[in-house]
Amino acid sequence: MIPDPASSAEFGVTVHHDRAIPMRDGITLSTDIYRPSDETTGAPLTDPQPAIMVRTPYDKRDRTRVEEQGRWFARRGYVVAIQDVRGRYASEGEFYLLRNEPADGYDSVEWLADQSYCDGQVGTMGTSYMAWVQSALATLDPPALTAMFVNQGAANGWEATLRHNGTFEMRWLAWALTIGGGFAKRALEDPNVQRTMATVDTRDVYANEPVIEGESPLRHVPAYERWCLDLMNSEGPDPMWDERGLNFLRYLEESADVPTVYAGGWYDSYGKATSDSFQAFAAEKESDQFLVMGPWTHGGAASWDSPTAGETHFGEAARVDYNRTKLAFFDRYLKGADTWERAPVTYFRMGARDSPSRAETTRGNKLRRGGEWATADTWPLPDAEQVTYYAQRDGSLSTERPSAETASTSYQFDPDDPVPTIGGNCSSYYAFEPREESIEELPLENRPTISITGRGGFDQRARPGTFGADPPYRPIEERDDVVTFRSAPLEEPVEIAGPLQVRVYGSTDAADTDFTTMLIDEYPPSEDYPGGFALNLSDSICRARYRGYRREPDPVSPGDVYAFEMEPYPTANVFQAGHRIRLDISSSNYPRYDVNHNTGHSPADRERQVATNTIFFDRERPTSIELPVRSGR
Repeated sequence: MIPDPASSAEFGVTVHHDRAIPMRDGITLSTDIYRPSDETTGAPLTDPQPAIMVRTPYDKRDRTRVEEQGRWFARRGYVVAIQDVRGRYASEGEFYLLRNEPADGYDSVEWLADQSYCDGQVGTMGTSYMAWVQSALATLDPPALTAMFVNQGAANGWEATLRHNGTFEMRWLAWALTIGGGFAKRALEDPNVQRTMATVDTRDVYANEPVIEGESPLRHVPAYERWCLDLMNSEGPDPMWDERGLNFLRYLEESADVPTVYAGGWYDSYGKATSDSFQAFAAEKESDQFLVMGPWTHGGAASWDSPTAGETHFGEAARVDYNRTKLAFFDRYLKGADTWERAPVTYFRMGARDSPSRAETTRGNKLRRGGEWATADTWPLPDAEQVTYYAQRDGSLSTERPSAETASTSYQFDPDDPVPTIGGNCSSYYAFEPREESIEELPLENRPTISITGRGGFDQRARPGTFGADPPYRPIEERDDVVTFRSAPLEEPVEIAGPLQVRVYGSTDAADTDFTTMLIDEYPPSEDYPGGFALNLSDSICRARYRGYRREPDPVSPGDVYAFEMEPYPTANVFQAGHRIRLDISSSNYPRYDVNHNTGHSPADRERQVATNTIFFDRERPTSIELPVRSGR
C-alpha cells in the first residue's frame, strides 16, 4: 500500500518567516518559506526546486505543520510555502469561510512560481480546510499548478459537507465557536473576547438552538457570526452556493487538469465528497486522477496511522504513512521519479480479513473488525452490482419487492427530543474541555477540546455522555421514532463497495419535516457483547422541501406521499455470515444535522411542532436501499 519515494532526507532547511505575499486587492498574506539547504554550510540551494504550497486557517507556525510539512519536505528537496489564509493569524484581511480562497490561492501559487528558488512547478497539499483551498484555487486554473494531494476535501458544499439535502451540518457552528471563532483575530487580540470564547460550551449552544443573530456567543466575533448564519440559513437558490470556494463541481470543465490524489476515509465527514470529486474529475480530465479511501476518521497523518475508528479496530493493515505516500506522489509528478505506479483506485475492505463473525473485543476494548486493501481501475467498481433491499411490513429487509397492497407505519417526530448522533462521519463537533484555570493560567491554544458526537464506528446505543440522551440509556432502535428493518441472518458473507442509494416513501402532517437513514452491520450477541453490536456504516438525511436533490424549495402537502431520496456516504464492508443488514429510518440525527422544527419557517424561527411522519413499504411505494454488492462475493 505504501509507495517507495525517491527523495531522501539529505538537505538542511533554511526558513524565511512572514513573507508578505500581495493579493490582487492589495491585502498581503503572511507566508513562511522552507528551502532546502546545504547541511554543511547552511546556505540555501542555488538550483531552483519544485515547490509545495500549504494554505491554512490553523496557524502556519503550528508545530505539526512546521515539522511534518515545512521541514520534512524541505529536507527532501522541496521548497515549501505555508501560508495563513486571509484574516487568520498573521495574514491581513477579514476571514469569511471559503469565500476568498480561489483568488487568494491562485495569486499565491503564481507568486511562488515566480521566485528564483522555484523551478516553476507548484504542487499543493493539505487536509480538510487545507483541501478545500486547493480545489478552490484549481477552479481558476493557475498556470504553475502542477499536482495536488487533496486529503479529505469537498466537492459541492450544498449537496454535502456544508448543507446535506437541505439540512445544515452543525459541525460548522461548533467550528465557529471553537477552533474558528475562538482563534479569530478579534479573540486573539482582545483578552475580554478570548476569555468569553474560552468559557463557551458548544453543547449549551446546541441545546438552545436555533442560533439567533446577536443572541449567541458568536456575537463577540461578528464576522464569524455572519458567515455561519449565512451557511445555516441561506436557501438553495442563493448565489453563494455557486461560488468557486463552495461548489467545485460547477467549475469542472474550466478547473486545472493536473495529476491529483483525492484521499479520504469511510468514516470521514468528507467521504462522499472525496469519491464524488474523483468520479467527476477522472471522467473529465486527461491527467492522472487517483482515489484513496481508508477506514479512517477525519484527519491527516494521525488518522492515516491509526488502526481504529471510534469503537472499532481494523488491525495493523489500516496504518499508512501519510507523508511517505504524499512524497512518492510528488516525486513522480514534480520530479519525474518512478515512484507512483499504482491503480487509479485504492480502497480498504472493512471486515474482509481477520474479522470474526461474532463480536469480539481487542486489547483496547475495541470491536475487532479487520480488513485489507484492494485496488480497481474505476469507481464505482466494475464488478459491483446494485442490489435493492426492500423494507417489508414485518420489519424485515429482503431483495423481494413487497407484495402488500398497503403497508405503512407512523411515528411522532418531536424536534425537542431528536435522535442523538453516535459516531459516524463526523468532524469538528468540538467543545472546549471545561477547565478551572483562567485564560491567563491556561491560554486558549492549550485548552483541549472534546468530541460531542464521537466519530467512526460505534455501537448504536445511548450511553452516559451521549449528547441529548437521558437515562435509562438504551439502543437507538428502541426509540419510538426510529423504524428498523433488518435482513435475516446471512447464510454467507455479503460484500459491498461503492455509493449507496436510499429511497423512503413517506408523508407528514406537517408543513415540512426530515427523513433520515442509517445503514448498520448488525452483529449477533456474543460473550463480549451480550446485546450484540449495531455498527453504523453510513447515514444520510433529506429535508422534505428539498427532496429530489433540488435547490429551489418545494413545500410538501400534508398527507401526500413523496419519494425522499438519500445518498448515504459510500462505504466498503463485508457483512459476515450470521450478521444482519439493517436499515434505520427516522427524522433526526442531532447534532450531526440541524433539527427540522416541522413548521416550514426559517431555521432561525423558535416555533416548533410535533410531526406525525409515515413510512410506506408496499407494492407501489417500496421503501428501499440499493447496495453495491460485489459479484461473487
